[in-house]
Amino acid sequence: MTNGLHLEALKTIQSSLTSPEFLNNPYPFYDKLRSVNPICWGNSLKYPGWYVTGYEEAVAILKDTRFQNRIPLPQTSKKYEHLKHIQNDMMLFKNQPDHKRLRMLVSKVFTKGVVEYYRSYIKETVDGLLNQVQHKKIMDIVSDFAFPLASLIIAKVLGVPAEERHQFREWTVTLIQTIDFTRSRKALASGNDTTKMLLVYFRELIQKRKQNPQDDLISMLIKEEQQGDTLTDEELLATCILLVIAGHETTVNLISNSILSLLNHPEQLIELKENPSFIEKAIEEFLRYESPTQMTARMASEDIELNGTTIKKDEHVYIFIGAANRDPKKFIDANVLDITRNPNPHLAFGYGSHFCLGSSLARIEAQIAIHTLLQRFSNFQLVTLDPKWRKLTGFRSLEELSITFD
Repeated sequence: MTNGLHLEALKTIQSSLTSPEFLNNPYPFYDKLRSVNPICWGNSLKYPGWYVTGYEEAVAILKDTRFQNRIPLPQTSKKYEHLKHIQNDMMLFKNQPDHKRLRMLVSKVFTKGVVEYYRSYIKETVDGLLNQVQHKKIMDIVSDFAFPLASLIIAKVLGVPAEERHQFREWTVTLIQTIDFTRSRKALASGNDTTKMLLVYFRELIQKRKQNPQDDLISMLIKEEQQGDTLTDEELLATCILLVIAGHETTVNLISNSILSLLNHPEQLIELKENPSFIEKAIEEFLRYESPTQMTARMASEDIELNGTTIKKDEHVYIFIGAANRDPKKFIDANVLDITRNPNPHLAFGYGSHFCLGSSLARIEAQIAIHTLLQRFSNFQLVTLDPKWRKLTGFRSLEELSITFD
């Protein structure tokens, strides 16, 4: 049990979860919360529940199938029908055995070998985007580089024609608001409208690929479906839409957060520029230090005892990935950026059966993007020392990141 002093601290921390201070730098709040208890009851989000900030506790929950995924929208909701139905079919929100079946089908075609196949296209795309800004000596890392890169790559992987890829940015920005813990009714209504458009778009594209298969992920998934594997048309649609969201959000946040971390730690920037072979370890450290996904949620399917805390059936559990990745019990100098950190068992891509399927693609995109940027340009400077973060608690996401360079 917490004492009176701790209870007051807890109330202060909880009321801060949507404050500008929290959005700018959540880590002091995480540290305070963890110091009270790595599993605390909180009520600052829409649904009260347990806030998990400890690494070992996070791992225990993520690998325990008794803690189940939940659909972000209540099943009783009559509103936002398109959004609700597509989320029902998304692998991200499935539990066993449906999750295992869907994951096996998608992982059969979305392999490391398939991802490696796109390496040269990623490099070509990175070079093309940097060519567009090299004479300007100024760029917004988010809108000029990270977002168009992620858009072009995931569209290429899915098989979206080049002339139609520009739509993806607007769609993604709208949809990510619908799965964040701060979502508003306006965001849900807008997301529902976007989902309607995406359903129409992908239904047409799937029909085209059924008639004329190409060398892309949609065609490969259709082939699996036609061979008798149990992937329904609705699940195929949901997978396409999930990949649009996931293929953007994690990668854009990873690239932009990495560059901000380097600019805030110039000695690490110099070290990486002088030692390009450090890039793989550096990306792992950026994933830990400024995790693109900061929080994920589960619900207890039965009463569960964890480290002396009883989590009752149907109670919500909020796992603060960003906090677990800075737990000093697991990481030496947890709040220090160290691009040579090894080992680095961070949880940025999750853990267990829901480990992110697109992690290989995100890693390769970030490695190529940051390595190429550092090799081509120099003398990087932030235009503003106080870049603006998007109003999301589940994601660590910059609105923009303007830099100058030579």
